[in-house]
Amino acid sequence: MPSTYKKLLKKFLIWKYKHISERQFVFILSVLVGFLAGTGTVVLKNLTHYIRLLLELESFRNHHHALYFIFPIIGLILVYIIKKTWLKKHIGHGISSTLHAISKLNGIIPRYNIYAALITAPLTAGFGGSVGLQGPAVSVGSALGSNAARFFHMSQKTRMLLIGCAAAGAMASMFKAPIAAIIFAVEIFSFDIAFTSLIPLLLASVSAVVTSYFFLGTDVLLRFELTDKFQINDIGFYIILALITGLASVYFSKVYFAITNFFQRFESRAKRLLIGGLAIGTILYIIPALYGEGYGIMNNLLKGDHIAAIGKTPFNFDLSNIWVVIGLLLGIGIFKAVAMTTTFGAGGVGGVFIPTLVMGSALGNAFAKIINNIGLDFHVSESNFTLIGMTGLMAGVLHAPLTAIFLIAEITGGYELFVPLMIVSAISFSITKYYISHSIYTLKLAERGELITHDKDKNVLMVLNIDKVIETNFIVLKPEMTLRYILNNAVAKSSRNHFPVVDDKYRFLGVIRLDDIRHMMFNQDLYDKVDAASLMHGDAGIINYEEDSMSVIMKKFKNSGAWNLPVIKEGKYYGYISKSKLLTAYRQQLINFT
Repeated sequence: MPSTYKKLLKKFLIWKYKHISERQFVFILSVLVGFLAGTGTVVLKNLTHYIRLLLELESFRNHHHALYFIFPIIGLILVYIIKKTWLKKHIGHGISSTLHAISKLNGIIPRYNIYAALITAPLTAGFGGSVGLQGPAVSVGSALGSNAARFFHMSQKTRMLLIGCAAAGAMASMFKAPIAAIIFAVEIFSFDIAFTSLIPLLLASVSAVVTSYFFLGTDVLLRFELTDKFQINDIGFYIILALITGLASVYFSKVYFAITNFFQRFESRAKRLLIGGLAIGTILYIIPALYGEGYGIMNNLLKGDHIAAIGKTPFNFDLSNIWVVIGLLLGIGIFKAVAMTTTFGAGGVGGVFIPTLVMGSALGNAFAKIINNIGLDFHVSESNFTLIGMTGLMAGVLHAPLTAIFLIAEITGGYELFVPLMIVSAISFSITKYYISHSIYTLKLAERGELITHDKDKNVLMVLNIDKVIETNFIVLKPEMTLRYILNNAVAKSSRNHFPVVDDKYRFLGVIRLDDIRHMMFNQDLYDKVDAASLMHGDAGIINYEEDSMSVIMKKFKNSGAWNLPVIKEGKYYGYISKSKLLTAYRQQLINFT
């Protein structure tokens, strides 16, 4: 930053410190971050839209079906070239990367995240990759929020709050659903519903929605107004649908992890691109409805136009036969997870959020059609079951039941469906939670012990940095050193009361405490007869720098009753952690979290 800008920023920060309270400035920043996140989301949507318009030119239309195979591969190749030649950095899944930044990077997100997803996600989805844009929108917004906080020299606590504001803003702008956006931030990012966090989240959400209305008008992604009311007689069918969406959520998650693990076997990105590109091209050629995000499927099913939702296929199916239609809808639901994850595996950039809605809408609509055509004189609202199916998949796959309820209710005006929304969301979430403990976003983070949850104790221990509590200013002894040397060169020159003993390769052998030699300190006959090897003893426990999390370290202190424990790094002695310093650091982080 040029010196002129630094001077201006410094003057502004001094003026801000004198005239604006910290809380007021956080409110102002939350509005700014909401605007930035909303703008980023609008740009993301428009870039994707214009790429699709370009690919629908007259010169392509006669060959459009064959191009369903080619276009996604072209998009993936472009993303590969950009990553390899320009970005030269890894682009993670938006929400997972943001959660990792909150838990392990103190909310610091690199600047390149602002534009990385903004360029690569539209190329992936615009060229037909079967992914969504919600994850990239959160990634862009979170990077903007983090860097805005750093620009204005805000604290770590405020930086994390502004990331949550950005995530809520991205969600609000994408769906024009400010209430669901706040719940999304609370549920996915584990923010507390307190005045200090709720008001900024509210301001950011509203700011992002206003931004979206300003640029896009009243245009919404899901165009539907509820017309069929909830019927109590349908409650049994909703419960069955909840069971189906719960099992489908388990299937979706299992497929995601299985295909992801398959592609991770290949170290070469080029191999992943080749295998994944051919696979996704084949899938989209056979099932064209999976092309792109899938809003067309959802909107057409909600309108009752299943012919348009299915689209043209390379096979001459008899779409006047309702059972053929049901089979095709089930196929769309089953293969959406495969197409999405294969796109990721090939190197595409996108989100999971929208594909879950697409799968849920297809399954919910197909289930309603089965009920209405099974010949038992039942009739249910296909549009309502389409909505409820979306809710069930979102609640199960994303482990976000409240977000699922309020998002579907808010974007469709379907508040009269609250009872089935709650029933299906709760059952679907419970089934998925039983089989899969964490969502697609959080499983890898949880396995590494890096997941922020609503458990404040775990959060504080996770965020604590082991390097900040390790003390290294101890005088180190060797086994052959005599008592005379220890007294003259260690005890006399140190304020510490314990001294680690290591060998020539700096491997930890034991410790000598002041109490171990106090009784012989004035017995000069022993000065040259006793050495460190005979005085040292094992410590109450050892901390492994590479393996032990802060939670494990805290348990070692509790179980051993020790006040100091040695740290071993790469097999060598590294330093000590004291219980008093650890508890002081814990208390400070707890204050930050609350």
